[in-house]
Amino acid sequence: MTPSPTGTCAGDAVGIIPARLASVRFPRKMLASDTGMPLVQHVVERALQAKSLSRVVVATDAEEIAKACEGFGATVVMTSSDHPNGTSRLAEAADKLGLADDAIAVNAQGDEPEMEPSVIDAAVDALRTAPANVPASTVASPFAPDDDVTSPDIVKVVRSVDGRALYFSRAPIPADRDGDAAQQLGEGAQALKHIGIYCYRRAFLKTYAALAPTPLEQSERLEQLRILEHGYAIMVAIHPSRSCGIDTPQQYAAFVARWKTSHSALTGKGN
Repeated sequence: MTPSPTGTCAGDAVGIIPARLASVRFPRKMLASDTGMPLVQHVVERALQAKSLSRVVVATDAEEIAKACEGFGATVVMTSSDHPNGTSRLAEAADKLGLADDAIAVNAQGDEPEMEPSVIDAAVDALRTAPANVPASTVASPFAPDDDVTSPDIVKVVRSVDGRALYFSRAPIPADRDGDAAQQLGEGAQALKHIGIYCYRRAFLKTYAALAPTPLEQSERLEQLRILEHGYAIMVAIHPSRSCGIDTPQQYAAFVARWKTSHSALTGKGN
């Protein structure tokens, strides 16, 4: 496969979707196709709807994924199979694409097929408007009434008053000791769930690749904590989202059911 032409304009935001076959809890999920198209295609099509992205590419180490992407016209960058996480793969892809240091590399997670394009735009805008010394951004959403705040599968985040991330955790945060924080502080005290979208200034990806793993990152199994533990900032935009990452076959089956319902409503089939 041949990557798209190298180089970017100043300030370009480029969507890069890391995709691999070797998922522990759901092997080969990127190619799962019970909807009639591979999971990775759903992610690409969503990302292409974002107004902030100049282009979208898939970064993978698997020829099967590359061939599947070629089948629906996506651009692919082949990367090493040795990456410990998606950010590391993103850094290599940014190198191969020749992104300028002031470009924004957007990590659109390959297992988020329902990511709203407006969430991607919110993440990009948060980094574009952040101080120059903030190298990354992401998005948090208020919990929906049916979300389980206690679930370790849903990552939580707390922010500073200027919108920077203070901490990400699988545990319920913040604690409301007396049960009245929301009344006293309003939205600032509400629980926020982290949405799996990251934006990085291209120059910072070179720095990230050299950062050593950190204790909290390894304890929580959250790669974004490496950034905070090394003293760098992450800007967190708040934007409503119902997107759910797919980690298990059961979560994929639920997505397929939702997709078939919405697809039937749009096409008029299945009535």
